[in-house]
Amino acid sequence: MSSTSVPATSGSAGGASPPAAGRRTAWAEGLDELRAAATTEPGRLRVIGAVLALLVVLFGAVTAWQVADRAAAADDVVERSQPLTTDAASIYRSLADADTTAAAGFLAGAKESRATRDRYAADISTASALLVKAAAHSSGPDGTGAQIAKLNSGLPRYTGLVETARANNRQGLPLGGAYLRYANEQMRTELLPAARALYDAETDRLTTDYGAAGARPWYAVAAGVVALGALGWAQRRHYRRTNRVFNRGLLAATAASAVVLVWLVAAHSVARTGLTGSYEHGARSLRVLNEARIDALQARGDENLTLVARGAVLTHGQQDFYEAAFRSRMADLAGGDGPGAAPAKSRLGAALALADDETGRRPVRAALAGLRQWRARHGEARTADEKGDYPQALAKVIGTDGSTGQSFDRVAAGLQQALVHEQAEFRSAADAGRGALDGLVAGAGVLASAAAVGAVLGIGRRLAEYR
Repeated sequence: MSSTSVPATSGSAGGASPPAAGRRTAWAEGLDELRAAATTEPGRLRVIGAVLALLVVLFGAVTAWQVADRAAAADDVVERSQPLTTDAASIYRSLADADTTAAAGFLAGAKESRATRDRYAADISTASALLVKAAAHSSGPDGTGAQIAKLNSGLPRYTGLVETARANNRQGLPLGGAYLRYANEQMRTELLPAARALYDAETDRLTTDYGAAGARPWYAVAAGVVALGALGWAQRRHYRRTNRVFNRGLLAATAASAVVLVWLVAAHSVARTGLTGSYEHGARSLRVLNEARIDALQARGDENLTLVARGAVLTHGQQDFYEAAFRSRMADLAGGDGPGAAPAKSRLGAALALADDETGRRPVRAALAGLRQWRARHGEARTADEKGDYPQALAKVIGTDGSTGQSFDRVAAGLQQALVHEQAEFRSAADAGRGALDGLVAGAGVLASAAAVGAVLGIGRRLAEYR
């Protein structure tokens, strides 16, 4: 008797059975249920309500994000980068003034006044203190940190050379002049270039912060337009299906979203206008005035060193090095020797062009008048020196009556007054700009939440009609 064969199974006796043909996963079944629900009016309304709520919440979130980002950048402009730029300019100015004052004190010799020594000490102290402050905000060894380290290491060497020059000068030794020239060379070739690089780096940071603060919030505007468009479409659909003109919930959501969008555009426009004004008539003016003041200080130092060196240092063209440098800086400050207006490309000409009111232009004109007087008196001093009348030349440079030093003080006073005015102009415009964004982050969040609630309630009221 033959045995009956049994068909073989595809799996082992202990293996799991495959899913029955035609059985579907829970995910697929859930999607089918959603599709089925969406084919009915209540299901479509639920989907519309969820999408509307999502869009207005997304609009509020993007608005809060972009406004917060721009407000933070505006705060950085006012509270961080512009003050750091001012500090860097003060480091540069203090070093240049210290060098100029050291040369003036050297020329006075035993008659060097206590005020001159105190001014030199104050300049060195100011530069040192500001370097400590700058180091606390340094961007590391590859950024401003490298320049700060160079200044910190070079400043003690410079002051040591100046003290050695003073000591030799008090003893009447001619070697003092050589030490002072070495000190000036270090200042000219190492310290001032490092200070300039630090100032440029901080200025670049300020420009970057300005760009971030003034960037247009396109994502927020686009999200607002999409949200308003979706709300408008939903209300039009509601009207076509029910002949009811208004749905209070959707109308409230539309109004809240429109308020956020208008507030965003208006606030950003005001902020951008204020920040642009603070840059054009504040930050740019401050930069030009700072550079003019530093040029004036270095020109004064070159003038003093012309009498210290007595022709010992020459250019490649066999001209007096310090006299040539003096003339070059004077040309940068105000162009040629003529009595006309300063060229627009000169420091003082640019400062006049950037000043937006008479209060800002008046001290620059005073500085320009002082500069022309300085040039005339400098010419008299050089004539006396070339004739061999060194005492007369010295009196014309550091004397108390009709000297170039008095003219320089007039230039410095005018530039300082202009700097104070432009700093106030910058702060006023920048504060007005960043103040326009106040409250918008919180307001956008509250209004977007209210819009989402309104959209849900509006759709919910329509759904209630199917119950």
